[in-house]
Amino acid sequence: MIRLYAWWSGMSRQGRTGWTLVIFGAGYLIYFFKARLFEVGPEITRKEWFVCAGMLVLIVLGTINIRMAEMRERRQGTLPLVDTSPRSRK
Repeated sequence: MIRLYAWWSGMSRQGRTGWTLVIFGAGYLIYFFKARLFEVGPEITRKEWFVCAGMLVLIVLGTINIRMAEMRERRQGTLPLVDTSPRSRK
């Protein structure tokens, strides 16, 4: 649990926002598929289909946020495994 908190706290705000969007959207889609689509019950309304499509968009936006946060971190500094020595490679 401490590792999860350290990972979450070490991320940028943009990365945390992206992961929040992805987790929330995926959670709703899992509920929708399990409880509404694959079970017998009342007809699925147009509003529920609209919300399902909105959650797909939410996952895409969250993924974009995560990728942009990673690109920003790479631009701000060197990666830990990058060789920073000035000698050329052969």
